[in-house]
Amino acid sequence: MDTDALVERYLNHIRVEGGLSRNTIDAYRRDLAKFQRYLRQRKIEQLRQVTEDTVRSFLGSLHTLQLSSVSSARCLSAVRGWLRFLQEERVIEGHPALDIAPARRGTRLPQTLSVQEVTALLDVPVHGTAEDRRDRVMLELLYATGLRVSELVSLELGQVNMEVGYLRVMGKGSKQRIVPMGEPAQRLLAEYVQGIRPQLLKHRPSRVLFVSRRGSSLTRQACWKSLRQRAQRAGLTKTVSPHMLRHSFATHLLGGGADLRSVQTMLGHADIATTQIYTHVERERLKEVHATFFPRQPRRKAKSLHQRGEK
Repeated sequence: MDTDALVERYLNHIRVEGGLSRNTIDAYRRDLAKFQRYLRQRKIEQLRQVTEDTVRSFLGSLHTLQLSSVSSARCLSAVRGWLRFLQEERVIEGHPALDIAPARRGTRLPQTLSVQEVTALLDVPVHGTAEDRRDRVMLELLYATGLRVSELVSLELGQVNMEVGYLRVMGKGSKQRIVPMGEPAQRLLAEYVQGIRPQLLKHRPSRVLFVSRRGSSLTRQACWKSLRQRAQRAGLTKTVSPHMLRHSFATHLLGGGADLRSVQTMLGHADIATTQIYTHVERERLKEVHATFFPRQPRRKAKSLHQRGEK
């Protein structure tokens, strides 16, 4: 049973047919590797031996490993899709996971930073190195545009319109969108392109916008590391991630009066229901404001917003 080859056939299929991103494909590969290991542990040597009970037992093993509900649901999606593909390719006769639905999940509100916390992050003094100055520009651009970190590190010079002030972003499913970046980010980016980037490249050619000292594109991990260090320098106690800046971008826009459709377009969400989660975030913030400052509320609640730096 050469399951590795069958997994790759499936991943190539969904890459072409579904237009999924490389990150999603890699996640599915890891999920299916978990399922393959489980089959080997159960000494299941033929795919026709896989039953509904096998898949349910596999999901139970994920719970034992304390995988989050989100990760378990994605893992089930990968396994269901693979088994459906094998059925269509006549590798197996039935679909053993057809009647297995993911567990219902409660709505988990995205973690955000307050405007004051973002300001503290952006106002951290910049060291004299070209790398630190580059990272400051990347941080400004992440917050100003709501880009995913994978979209940021893959940006090319040709995707930047410096005169008008917008980016052409290639998002999930190879869908292109136009995102404005605002005057502060536009100014910092122009300084980076004209002065900092040439220092890093040292006359080496590159189409990538944000480059390392070696002239190569940056990794997502490098961006995470830089952001964590800057958050520590800003005195933030939260675990700050690039996606938290994306969440903050959307929440602050909606809190300032932006309409939902515009925010959906800038974030690159295919379904407006995905964007609507940020309206829940704003409602929760308003409830906390009311609970903190309304005079007939118990005074014991009165310091939560102050601790978070809100006004």
